[in-house]
Order: sequence, then C-alpha cells, then structure tokens
Amino acid sequence: MALTTALIGLPLVGKTTIFNILTDSEIETSDFLSGKTETHVGMAKIPDKRVRFLSELYKPKKTTYAEIQFSDVPGLVRGSSQGKGVGNQFLNAIRNVDLLVHVVRVFENSNVTHVDDSINPMRDIETINMELLLADMDIVEKRINRIRGGKKVKKEDALELEILQKLLEGLENEVPIHNLGLTDEEKNKLRNYSFLTEKPMIMVLNLDEEQYKSQTYSQKSELQAFAAEKNLPLIEICGKIEMEINQLSDEDKDIFLEDLGITESGIDRLAKAAYDYLNLMSFFTSGEDEVKAWTIEKGTNAKKAAGKIHSDIERGFIRAEVVKYEDMERLGSMVKIRENGLQRLEGKEYIVEDGDIINFRFNV
Repeated sequence: MALTTALIGLPLVGKTTIFNILTDSEIETSDFLSGKTETHVGMAKIPDKRVRFLSELYKPKKTTYAEIQFSDVPGLVRGSSQGKGVGNQFLNAIRNVDLLVHVVRVFENSNVTHVDDSINPMRDIETINMELLLADMDIVEKRINRIRGGKKVKKEDALELEILQKLLEGLENEVPIHNLGLTDEEKNKLRNYSFLTEKPMIMVLNLDEEQYKSQTYSQKSELQAFAAEKNLPLIEICGKIEMEINQLSDEDKDIFLEDLGITESGIDRLAKAAYDYLNLMSFFTSGEDEVKAWTIEKGTNAKKAAGKIHSDIERGFIRAEVVKYEDMERLGSMVKIRENGLQRLEGKEYIVEDGDIINFRFNV
C-alpha cells in the first residue's frame, strides 16, 4: 500500500497547482473562493537521476520511478475544526495520511484574493496549526467524557485516560501531540486515533516569480526561524515557474534550471523531501525489459525487500546479487563491475542500502 501525503492550507494558496504538477493531473484551479469540496488523489513520481542513468544505460522497454500518493484537499478556513466551511470533510480527508504538506501563500497577486484580505504567512500558519490542534482537542475531550461516563472505568481505559489527559493539557497549551514526548507504549495505545498534530509535516512557501528569483519576501527570517524551531523542512517554490518547468523535456529542464541558478525544481525537492521524511528509500532492478525503482523503508533486509517484487521471491530467497549504484555509474557496465570484483553476494539479513542495484536469486 502506497504511503500517503496530503496538501493542506488555506483556500487559494496554490495547492491544486502543486498537486497537478506533482501528479501530472489537470484539476481545475481557481482565482477566487469556490467552496470546493472534493478531495483529489493522485500518484507522484519521485524524481531520481539514478533511474534516468540506468534507463539510458540499459535502454529498457519500460522505466518505472518510485511513487507516493498525494491528496489535494479543500482549503481550510478559521473555524474548520468546528465544522465551518468544508472543515469536517477536510479533516476527515487527512486523518489517515502519513504526512502533511502545508502550502503557505507568500505570492502577491491582486487578481487572487486572500481569504483574510492580506498576505501574512505567519498568521496563516498559525490559523492552520490552530485548526489542527482544536480538531485533535475535540476528539480527546469526547473520548475522555466517554470513558468517565461509563459505570466503571476499566483498567485498560484508566491507562488510556491518563494518556488522554496528558494530551489535553498539552493541546490546551498549544503544544502539538508530536512535541509532547510520548513513549512508544503511549503512542501504541493511541495508534487508532490518527491525531493530526502527531503527523510529520513539511512547509511549502509558494512565492511569486519576482520573489523566487530575488529570494526576498515578507517575513522570510521569521518563517525560517519558525521552521528551524519546529524542526520542519521548509521548501520554497514558485507555482508559475514550476508549471513552465513541468512542460519542458528533461534536457530543456536542466538548461532552464541552470539559468535560474538552481540544481533542481522546487517540486522535485518537495517530492524527495516527502519520500525521505516518510523514512523511505529506493533500490533498483535493471535489465532490458525494465529499469525500476522499488520503495522500501530504511532498515529493510534483503529477504523482505525481495517480497516487494513478489512473494515467491521472498519465500524462495537464496541470495541477493548486489551492485552499488556509484560503482555502476563510474564503470558503466556489469562486465567492468565483475572484472573489478564489485558485485557482492548477500544473505537474507543484509540491510539494503539506498541505491543498491539488486538481482535476487530464488527457488520455489
């Protein structure tokens, strides 16, 4: 099952534009508050120059990049946690995702109104964070009342009640759940709740063209300090430029980025940051039929990684023939890899590393 990411934020901040670029979709965008209520879901390709290199080397019939799922959910407004706007629907749409990406409007555009009539990124961040916090508080309070309302508090409920009271105290002091220092046991006890302020988050600042090129914009130092204090990855993008980049070939894209003085687009950095933040990495299989990036969690052993390809390969696992991507890039062929003794045979407990090129031997 694909790991999931939701783009959240106020209305008219550029979420749908970013979603369209990430997932190669064509969902209609708007310059005015439309009261959109649908959640759109799509798969985003994880950009990877290693896949490009292997594809150019093997010239396979098919090339497959790693992917993660993104959702574009309705814009959140102040009061959404109490059901204002499409609040409850929005909050339900993101309850079960693995990662939140908060898109914050920094761009100036008189043709696109701001729901609060002025550009103030720090205020907008506070609005969204408060709504997530209040939504969690509502769930915690209801569960506490339900436990206390019973005739007798069971032993397991008493432990849960103790943890919930700890959460409530933190939330009342505007401390998100992921900053409360919960133990693994406490987290396990709460795993069925899918609290919003427990989820990891990436912040994306959507700049206009001038801001992006000059790298100056309102509240820049405050935003960077806030992200550093909260340990949040902070990515600057310009939706307009990203749309232009997305329409170019790989070769033209490289030239365009070089002209801007950057090595990769903001959308590419966002996709990679989401992938990394979810503790994911890729190993590769390569040949004339297909070059493919396989997604696994960091720390996965060879036998379990084989199961990503097919359960039969995991069940009948014998050995993994492993080549490091860096060696393949340097030498350019399996013949030279073998001549230099750089193909290794690994057992089932070998911990797969990011970028490993693997051929699994198996027998069923």
